Amino acid sequence: MNTPISNTVGATGKLKQEILVWDMPVRVFHWLLVICFSGAWLTSESERLAMIHYAFGYTACLLVLIRLVWGVIGTRYARFSQFLKSPKAVLEHFMAMLRGHPHHDVGHNPAGGLVMFALMLLILLIGFTGYLTVKEFFGNFASEVHEAVASLVLGLVIVHIVAAIGMSVIERQNLVRSMVTGRKKGFPEQGIRYPQYLIGAVVFLGALYFFYLTLSGALPALTQ
Repeated sequence: MNTPISNTVGATGKLKQEILVWDMPVRVFHWLLVICFSGAWLTSESERLAMIHYAFGYTACLLVLIRLVWGVIGTRYARFSQFLKSPKAVLEHFMAMLRGHPHHDVGHNPAGGLVMFALMLLILLIGFTGYLTVKEFFGNFASEVHEAVASLVLGLVIVHIVAAIGMSVIERQNLVRSMVTGRKKGFPEQGIRYPQYLIGAVVFLGALYFFYLTLSGALPALTQ
């Protein structure tokens, strides 16, 4: 089946091509957060793996804090100003999809950006309630909130995965692959110039080191 002309040719007649959209810090954040949330979820019921659970959970919070900073000072499509839209814009996005006119900007669409930001805030809440649970503040209340928010985040993650697959079909491009390579279909002027490999490496190594410190018990204020 041939790709529709509207998906490959812009109003000026220029052909779309593979362009760099997601910088390295964004990609590192995304995949490390996937690993940390999955690891924390899988170790949540084991007392023997409690330190690993703490390490995954607190590292996820560190990654979110870094991403919040990068959302202000990062590259074009990493910035919250690019994809955090008003409720009206999110509603218009859904209505456009129902009319068969999906969002075609190379960055996050308004709904996806809102879900991503909500996930980050909820992960911080998971970490905070987990800390309260470890310190035995507020009794079972903190633990119950911790588990409830974690379940909510799992639900949003599932929605996010389904939406990514659905949008991949609609946009005729693999959005999961784009978060690995950093590239999507677009026009040359839409791409970012610098992948920020050095900053991405610093985020990756910093997260690994923080994970190690937490796992080894070198940060007793978090785990005891």
